[in-house]
Amino acid sequence: MLKLILSSSLHHRLPQAVVPPLRTAASPLNSLSRGGRLFFCSGSGDGADSEAKSNVSDSASDGAEETLSKASSAIVSTNPRPEDYLSVLALPLSHRPLFPGFYMPIYVKDSKLLKALQESRDRQAPYAGAFLLKDEPGTDPSVVTGSDSEKNVFDLKGKELLSRLHEVGTLAQISSIHGDQVILIGHRRLRITEMVSEDPLTVKVDHLKDKAYNKDDDVLKATSSEVISTLRDVLKTSSLWRDHVQTYTKHIGDFTYPRLADFGAAISGANKLQCQQVLEELDVYNRLKLTLELVKKEMEISKIQESIAKAIEEKISGEQRRYLLNEQLKAIKKELGVETDDKTALTGKFKERIEPKREKCPPHVLQVIDEELTKLQLLEASSSEFSVTRNYLDWLTALPWGEYSDENFDVTRAQKILDEDHYGLKDVKERILEFIAVGKLRGTSQGKIICLSGPPGVGKTSIGRSIARALNRKFFRFSVGGLADVAEIKGHRRTYIGAMPGKMVQCLKNVGTANPLVLIDEIDKLGRGHAGDPASALLELLDPEQNANFLDHYLDVPIDLSKVLFVCTANVVEMIPNPLLDRMEVVSIAGYITDEKMHIARDYLEKTTREACGIKPEQVEVTDAALLALIENYCREAGVRNLQKHVEKVYRKIALQLVRQRERIDATVGENTTQKENSALESSKPEQLGETSEEDDRVQIDVPANQSPCTDNQSTDKEVAKESEEEIETKTIEKVLIDKSNLADYVGKPVFHADRIYNQTPTGVVMGLAWTAMGGSTLYIETTLVEEGEGKGALHVTGQLGDVMKESSQIAHTVARAILMEKDPENTFFANSKLHLHVPAGATPKDGPSAGCTMTTSLLSLAMKKPVKKDLAMTGEVTLTGKILPIGGVKEKTIAARRSEIKTIVFPSANRRDFDELAPNVKEGLDVHFVDDYMQIFDLAFGDEQSKNIEK
Repeated sequence: MLKLILSSSLHHRLPQAVVPPLRTAASPLNSLSRGGRLFFCSGSGDGADSEAKSNVSDSASDGAEETLSKASSAIVSTNPRPEDYLSVLALPLSHRPLFPGFYMPIYVKDSKLLKALQESRDRQAPYAGAFLLKDEPGTDPSVVTGSDSEKNVFDLKGKELLSRLHEVGTLAQISSIHGDQVILIGHRRLRITEMVSEDPLTVKVDHLKDKAYNKDDDVLKATSSEVISTLRDVLKTSSLWRDHVQTYTKHIGDFTYPRLADFGAAISGANKLQCQQVLEELDVYNRLKLTLELVKKEMEISKIQESIAKAIEEKISGEQRRYLLNEQLKAIKKELGVETDDKTALTGKFKERIEPKREKCPPHVLQVIDEELTKLQLLEASSSEFSVTRNYLDWLTALPWGEYSDENFDVTRAQKILDEDHYGLKDVKERILEFIAVGKLRGTSQGKIICLSGPPGVGKTSIGRSIARALNRKFFRFSVGGLADVAEIKGHRRTYIGAMPGKMVQCLKNVGTANPLVLIDEIDKLGRGHAGDPASALLELLDPEQNANFLDHYLDVPIDLSKVLFVCTANVVEMIPNPLLDRMEVVSIAGYITDEKMHIARDYLEKTTREACGIKPEQVEVTDAALLALIENYCREAGVRNLQKHVEKVYRKIALQLVRQRERIDATVGENTTQKENSALESSKPEQLGETSEEDDRVQIDVPANQSPCTDNQSTDKEVAKESEEEIETKTIEKVLIDKSNLADYVGKPVFHADRIYNQTPTGVVMGLAWTAMGGSTLYIETTLVEEGEGKGALHVTGQLGDVMKESSQIAHTVARAILMEKDPENTFFANSKLHLHVPAGATPKDGPSAGCTMTTSLLSLAMKKPVKKDLAMTGEVTLTGKILPIGGVKEKTIAARRSEIKTIVFPSANRRDFDELAPNVKEGLDVHFVDDYMQIFDLAFGDEQSKNIEK
């Protein structure tokens, strides 16, 4: 049986994992011998056979005393014998049960129990009972948790500990005690019968013997052979067990069936409950079957282990091979002089890159570069610090230190470029020309921060490109809309994985100059997240007093951004943080009126779109009426982005129409050409070849001498082709005409209708002027009577109004009552009427302090039962005393009034200057009145237009 297990090669020795290694030099197992045979320990084994081997004679014991005194004192005299111990100390085991014939070290934390074990050993009675501890109720033994139950094993005492112990355990000899470590050697099975004492726990035990079995039983032999065969297979795949087999057989002697079962279970990786089941089984056959199941499972685990090891070994060997080949390749290239090593090549590249800039580069930057180059030479190429230093040097040497593009200070050229790209925008163009003029007088230009504010689609971003072209500066754009990470502006620290510089450093590297034009888009839409406040980080970038020494977290060296021209864009200036707004010079772009949109569509959008669609100017004509209808009924926004989309839509449909016409003409001409060719072939018969007309003679004279005589057919083909071309020219594609009548066929039904709901405003209805982020618009304020009765005066407002407009309605109600009391003291309309004030388009939120005078006029119109005058619109906030406060968005509101064909507008007196600054074409044809008291509006809306109170 031993030969079967050891038939596989046992010369490989690996560290033991399951069973602690048995000491062979100082081991007590080597000190006991009888008749040339070594025994593991007294009483270890099964039945009568093990008992016979365990009884050591007195003479043998006396002869061994001298040897034992010299060797380890792990095993002492077995007189009295182990089976004579009927009460033993109970030792709880946490992980696995102790099998007969095996060592097990345990740690005893209970000082009283440790003292009792030491006393037992000193009394020449070195035996105790080792019993496996049951799992806590409700826990899964297969699940590993982070609990510290092992530390609390020896906290259990008395009956509580007894209830947690398995009944069947092992009589264990106390081999040695070192501090709190106790080495146990298993001898035979025990069963607890009752408790003797509680602290330390002492129990009465019965010594268990294996049930009798027939050694010659075929089934038993076959089972044991299968166990041995499986063990042998495991030994082939796992060398972990080989030392166990060698050491165990050296000290235990020959295998028997019970020992074979115990050995297989003890060294398997089964859990403690399965091992305890083997320990409790006294039937040798059943025990062998349980062990066979465990070693079979171990065999499967060994196969999985072998496959995993093989896969990892192949991966590692492949990487090692690749590494060796790369090293050999480097050595070969170095010997041949083909290529230098990586560090030398990198250092040379960085030095070559910085050399042209060395004179212009700041001294502190040169110092950092030289230090990093020295550091790079000392680092290993495989270290992580090497890659960090390499990337850092790559950025440092790539930046344009002291390199500036030559600016063009020609004001006339700049004016021409700005006019080519954009129509109108006088304020913006004037500011850029001022900047160029100052730069020309000084001989150099300084960086500025200009903020272009206005509705979407008015050309804020595109004008940034035009400014860069006019100044001959490099252009870089990045959007900060929704930006919530400060590292996007200031960069990451170099210690972070994947660290990169901020957007400004990336800009300088991309453009290659230190004085570009940087367009920061959507600066009013900055976010704020857990990674800091980008608006505060932008202060250092956009502050002229700070950006001369801008410090990026990644580069960690100051960068001069004082020559950079920053152009920011925003839709709503109020959304920009005040400290950031304070650093900017705001230039407002209110939007375009209809005339300006017509010019833009004709001179810019239509031309660009026509070229993009491949359409020639003579193939299409879009009338002014069609463009005007497109602007007023489809593209009423302040900007022209939507107008551009509609123009593109029109020209795409025109392109499809032209292509379809061309295909139809080609098909028609092809049929005609085929018919003419057939008729020409029929007319040129052989008998008619001799009869030629004068034209034929002329053709034949022109034919070269070396050409074949049958040229008539060729001349006929040429004539047919010529006639086909003439026919195509005569049947040219019809010119596409886009007029107001057929515009809907190209862009669909009109989106907008007239803002004017009423041709003549009824009683209680007044038109107001409003400002939105999309530009200006007109809106009606309507008031009607709901209920009338004594003391029922109240006001109800609707139309999704904000808090400011709700307060304005209450103020307007109070002012209207006061004015009505003054004008008509006997009129009790407001005191006895429940009124409903509504602002149409209820799905659109409305708020702002500019609707007070409009609401007051609407209430008074209803109370006096007099409609306001036709074509009148007003804006302004009213106080409780009737004063009119200034408003914003004068240009947008004026454009909205013109769009609705309003002739008379009322503005607060404080806004006179804003109106005077408007372009003449915006103010043309408007009758504007500036008021500072509501009574002037009252006289204008309900009285004589020539009233003296009206200031024009």
